[in-house]
Amino acid sequence: MSAATEDPLLTSSRREMRITLGLWATAMAYTLGVCLTWGYGRDPETLTFVLGFPDWVFWGIVVPWAASTVVASIFAMGFMQDGSIEHEQSDDASFDPPST
Repeated sequence: MSAATEDPLLTSSRREMRITLGLWATAMAYTLGVCLTWGYGRDPETLTFVLGFPDWVFWGIVVPWAASTVVASIFAMGFMQDGSIEHEQSDDASFDPPST
């Protein structure tokens, strides 16, 4: 299918998938960067705590996961679109819906 004849539902789904993967990749890169930088090869004497968590765990895991939850919720409730998946009924006699 060319882009001009592509189903609008598929186009919307692809856009939402790209945004979701971008958010996930950003959160993963931040988490890995902070945890690797602040968590490994560190002198234990420099370890500080934030709300009971070691600082690298708080800034590298708790904060990005909380932020990701908020951003994903806003995206899902405010920007994702609900589309109809009904197909146009053809004149094909092989499709006979059950009677109720």
